[in-house]
Amino acid sequence: MQRFLSPITRMFEHAVAFVMAVLVIAVVWQVFTRYVLGHQSSWTEELSTFLLMWAALLGACVAFARDAHLGLDFFVKKLDNTSQKTVERYVHATTFLFGAVLAFGGYELAARTLATNQISPALGWKVGYVYVVLPLSGVYIALLALEKMMSSFKNAASDR
Repeated sequence: MQRFLSPITRMFEHAVAFVMAVLVIAVVWQVFTRYVLGHQSSWTEELSTFLLMWAALLGACVAFARDAHLGLDFFVKKLDNTSQKTVERYVHATTFLFGAVLAFGGYELAARTLATNQISPALGWKVGYVYVVLPLSGVYIALLALEKMMSSFKNAASDR
């Protein structure tokens, strides 16, 4: 499964870099038009909000894939090895559940928003397309958590 997920992680890394670059350009343009030209560009704030959502969710996927996400393991490190493995599996199972809920709820939100033909006021984009990142990241987080759970059980079996 890792062979399948690694290229997707690299693709998400490139997507996050691109989204962040466009976000920086949009914010710089917003500041320039507000303070230099004296009239803020109408579309930059909306674009920045959409891009921030994409950067955060895709960035969370990349961080989870790299095991660089925020973890509070101070107390877990004080446990014995068996208890640490149990907590690790519980965390991965909970993360899988979170990813599944994000995927299903995000799909529902994107589908309903597309069905109602909701358009963003400044950019004129269909808002449902902006919400596509929710099920996309949810599915990927769930797959990563499943892979990490399977790896944990596989490592436990090989330790015996």
